[in-house]
Amino acid sequence: MDFLKVMKQAKEMQSKMADMQSALGDMRATGTSGGGLVAVTLSGKGDLAGVKIDPSLLKPEDAEIVEDLILAAHADAKTKIEAQMAEKMQEVTGGLGLPGGFKLPF
Repeated sequence: MDFLKVMKQAKEMQSKMADMQSALGDMRATGTSGGGLVAVTLSGKGDLAGVKIDPSLLKPEDAEIVEDLILAAHADAKTKIEAQMAEKMQEVTGGLGLPGGFKLPF
């Protein structure tokens, strides 16, 4: 393999990774639970961007159920963000032939 070609690919990947980093902040995923009674929206960086709770759940005696539904909706949103990130990462690293399971820090 040509060293200059490898260096060029590395530089291109570095540029694509920088673009991806900035795009992560714009990425959003909403997870739901309880048949849509609770919705949690996360940014691509995993920050909680919003929570919606159906008013029918806002009774003091249902507090524990609402808490569990928020956790479940968060997990759903996190799974969706991770899938979007994996797809973007595949686009960025597609031509480099990185080994399976290789994770780049971001």
